[in-house]
Amino acid sequence: MLDVKNLEISFKNTPPVVQQISFSLQKNQILGIVGESGSGKSVSSLAILGLLPKNTKVKGELLFNKQSLLLFNEQDFQKIRGNQIAMIFQEPMSSLNPTMSCGIQVAEMLRQHTQLSEQEIKVEVLSLFSKVKLPRPEAIYNAYPHQISGGQKQRVMIAMAIACKPQLLIADEPTTALDVTVQKEIISLLKELQQEFEMGIIFISHDLALVSEIADTVVVMHQGKIIEQGKARDVFLFPKKNYTKALINSKPNTKKRLKILPTVHDFVNKTIDTTVYTDEERAAFHQKIYSKPPLLEIINLHKNFISNASWFSKPTLVKAVNDVSFKIYEGETLGLVGESGCGKTTLSRVILQLEKASSGSILYNGKDLTKLSKNDFKKLRKEIQIIFQDPFSSLNPRITVGNAILEPMQVHRVLSSTNERKEYVCNLLEKVGLEAAHFNRYPHEFSGGQRQRIGIARAIALQPKLIICDESVSALDVSVQAQVLNLLNQLKKEFNFTYIFISHDLSVVKYMADQLVVMNKGRIEEIADADEIYRNPKTKYTQTLIEAIPKGL
Repeated sequence: MLDVKNLEISFKNTPPVVQQISFSLQKNQILGIVGESGSGKSVSSLAILGLLPKNTKVKGELLFNKQSLLLFNEQDFQKIRGNQIAMIFQEPMSSLNPTMSCGIQVAEMLRQHTQLSEQEIKVEVLSLFSKVKLPRPEAIYNAYPHQISGGQKQRVMIAMAIACKPQLLIADEPTTALDVTVQKEIISLLKELQQEFEMGIIFISHDLALVSEIADTVVVMHQGKIIEQGKARDVFLFPKKNYTKALINSKPNTKKRLKILPTVHDFVNKTIDTTVYTDEERAAFHQKIYSKPPLLEIINLHKNFISNASWFSKPTLVKAVNDVSFKIYEGETLGLVGESGCGKTTLSRVILQLEKASSGSILYNGKDLTKLSKNDFKKLRKEIQIIFQDPFSSLNPRITVGNAILEPMQVHRVLSSTNERKEYVCNLLEKVGLEAAHFNRYPHEFSGGQRQRIGIARAIALQPKLIICDESVSALDVSVQAQVLNLLNQLKKEFNFTYIFISHDLSVVKYMADQLVVMNKGRIEEIADADEIYRNPKTKYTQTLIEAIPKGL
């Protein structure tokens, strides 16, 4: 169905970003393309759809049903886009139009490519919503993207992509930043749809365990080249290249806890540290930290929201955090897991006093944060910091990264002069694996992994006691993720930080956490030592979360 031969792509006068790659896809087959950010995965798929910028040079052959796509003009592409070749984009929130209801957006696709009447189109859209297992199809038809969850938005995108029953479906990171349970559902859904419509699917991801669960054949890309390809089983069980081995092993192992996670650089240079953090070492550390009073104690915490009433319904009470209690000790990492909407982020916002608690207490070093005045809490603000999920949107694009780190230091009067602060920030940038010369660069000049390091530098600049990591590694490549997790552990050891580590990636949480809190619908489902919960989950909900972790082959 699809033949890619010696494809080369370059922008303006730059060296090729994709170099001489070749692969093919048969009807009713799933091809996985894996590799880190910048390896050329998405650029190659955009070339297939004719969506690259006009000044892009594309050489080689792109054959779809024996037709050369490189000879197509924009009009030709418009006939096959969404009709014969469709794409599910990585970020559904930015791919869906916020001013149009979800149903109308899917209907638009059918309006363009079919002869159906308006009534038939609506029936077909509702049928598609049922097919992709969206709850209450009629309500979601009239809902706007911001009114539904991330998993539901992704299903709307899938409904739009399969609306015209395409022969080829390109799924570009369709499950990044989704909960493990939703991710598992999306994978099952894509497999079902592929068999029903006999589609060919190109599944692009940086998560190799995930790709191994869906793909028949796999292509591994690195710096614009294909370095390995073959049947999924062969590539994952018997990888030939060090780079492929590195991608497979950079993900934390749920069976053993290495002191330092291996990165791609470690594999390529054969400098892997295989030292394991033993149960005895862990027990001794826990005995030391749990013998002291808690740093933070949450007691019967509630946070309620009143949902907006429409003309036809009364306001409803939403219990986002419902009677939550736990303790966290200095030097500890507390893992906080659960599906979207379970109350993890709301809980962190209440701890930071960005949201006011409805009732209950938050004791920090014995002081109840809920009873502090704004002025008193401002003095404490420097001791509790947060590393956000998306470092790009949390950094001001108009301020250099050095000044972004310097700014909170000036507010809280850390150090006495600007020169001292600047020197401190330059040292901090080096400590998080960047360079002092990066002080005068802007956020857009850095990669995702580098921006996350800047976010970490900004959070630790005030020398806090407690740091909340809110999905801070969820959108990173496995190798960059390994580097950031190693960095967080190193800084914890050096500065005796205490972390609340929020994530939907349970293998990452298990690697990082001492104690684990599982949340479900605002309540604590269970709380215990992280290893104990993974070995013996007590509730069905926790069991489901653990079973949903992609295991690989």
